[in-house]
Amino acid sequence: MSDLFKKRIESELKNLHAKNLFRKTHAFNKSLLNLTSNDYFLLRQNKKVLAFAYEVAQKYGTGSGASPLLSGYHPCHQALINKLLAWKNKNFGMLFNSGFMANQAIVKTLPGKNDLILADKLIHHSIVQALNRSVVKFKRYNHIDLSHLEELLSFNINRYDTIFVFTESIFSMEGDYPDLKKLVQLKKKYPFILILDEAHGTGVMGKSGAGLAEETDTINDIDIIIGTFGKSLAGMGAYVLTNLLPAIEYLTNKAGEYIYSTFLPPFQAGVAMATIDIIRNADDKRKALKTTSFWLRNTLSKYIDVQTHYNTPIIPIIMGDSASTLNLQSLFLSKGIIVGAVRPPTVPPNSSRIRLSLNSELTKEQLEPLISIIKEHS
Repeated sequence: MSDLFKKRIESELKNLHAKNLFRKTHAFNKSLLNLTSNDYFLLRQNKKVLAFAYEVAQKYGTGSGASPLLSGYHPCHQALINKLLAWKNKNFGMLFNSGFMANQAIVKTLPGKNDLILADKLIHHSIVQALNRSVVKFKRYNHIDLSHLEELLSFNINRYDTIFVFTESIFSMEGDYPDLKKLVQLKKKYPFILILDEAHGTGVMGKSGAGLAEETDTINDIDIIIGTFGKSLAGMGAYVLTNLLPAIEYLTNKAGEYIYSTFLPPFQAGVAMATIDIIRNADDKRKALKTTSFWLRNTLSKYIDVQTHYNTPIIPIIMGDSASTLNLQSLFLSKGIIVGAVRPPTVPPNSSRIRLSLNSELTKEQLEPLISIIKEHS
């Protein structure tokens, strides 16, 4: 190993330690109360899901065997796409191995050199990274500030061939969401391509769990919906859905993230198909999750600053500095509770936080120790 290389990375790691930004992978004991998982309905170990996924794997194998344009695309993948299209009311779609890959593919492939991308300032890192590496011009509007977005649209609408607007539904680190109805109104006033990442909205929002677009009755106005199977759908992989067939055909022919990767394992396609069926009929659990989320937000607001007008299961406790965030995480762990300690660059500077992620099976009794710790340290 080169001494210069070793010294450089050791120096950078030392700097991360000094700033309390060093990260390490942990394998946690299952007996702990897990408030970090995005498995909002605890379907990862559901017996029906496992049994169906096993049937699919028995039929098509442990892996897909190839990239999708060779022989890695199997009937189970098409069946999954068909189920997604019916659920999310779109006509065309495709699968990716991860949400990160799907977002990268869209940002790097669909916009042209004379186009502009407008993205929420707190958009997911998978989009931020792609924006920073793209030759396409982009601007960031203030978080869920649609007045600022309109200013940018008004100024730029005639300066570019096409404008793309990227937003998440439920934001992964904030637990809030934009006013989709107002966003659609802007779209009618300033024609743009609206791309919605429903990673955390899927399952949680909407009568059938199709997401924030379903809940706000705007699903027909969203040009491109992105989502993952790694949250409520309890597996891995992602999808892109749209009524624009040329967009799917273009991604299929141009997106390296799709073309050059061995395709999604059949087992994971089976997991997604099974969990979609469960989630579409899980409105009672959806309501329970919202009720618990709303209750915990309001309870915590007695001791700390927490947004109470949302009922999503992602609840951030803003600490500010990384050291106090890590200390509180350690305290929770000592009491048998796993929480996320989210620090820059995942979130902006001086906004380090404890990130709570709830599930539909949690009881108030289980959450009382969490509340007691926050009360004692507020």
